Amino acid sequence: MLPDRCQLALKEWAITVDALARGQQILLLRKGGIHEDGKDFRVIHPEFLLYPTYEHQREDLLKDDHQPALSRLLEDSPRSDSIAFTHFAKVEELMEVEAQEKVDDLSPHHIWTDAYAQSRLHWKPMLPLSIMLLRVYRMEQPVTVPFIPEYGGCKSWVDIIPRIDLGNLTPALTDQAFQQEVEAIKGSLGLVRA
Repeated sequence: MLPDRCQLALKEWAITVDALARGQQILLLRKGGIHEDGKDFRVIHPEFLLYPTYEHQREDLLKDDHQPALSRLLEDSPRSDSIAFTHFAKVEELMEVEAQEKVDDLSPHHIWTDAYAQSRLHWKPMLPLSIMLLRVYRMEQPVTVPFIPEYGGCKSWVDIIPRIDLGNLTPALTDQAFQQEVEAIKGSLGLVRA
């Protein structure tokens, strides 16, 4: 059962939130933000709002066919004094990888360049790379809240004030399409039973 309200948000590039919202990918690769509590990434709650951020996004970090979408997003970027929430996500599976070849095998399943995905693995090399498989839902109505300084900085998780009403949630992908993506990703990682 899905909740009707949410207060926790995960910060992610706006272009990645857009790809998740369109069903172009279902995974996130994370090790944490520079100012992460405990210095590494943890899924502190399996359900959260997607908080689109506009810092650090660059065309050269995206595969060629996703670069035009970034240009459009940056042209239409919202005011810096507010945050617009449009999507909610639920972690369906959490996996960890430590090997370069496993990250390379995920290439067909995300919008980032291989070099960028590899850089996520090599940052903080003693820690494994977290792979979150997300079920993403469009909120019934977008909700805009004022930006406050506590939301800023290079951290993954943010408590939003006030709680956000989600309304009726619509999945970005059908159940069948989502399951096919999960199986394809697991197949790429060699995790599908023979």
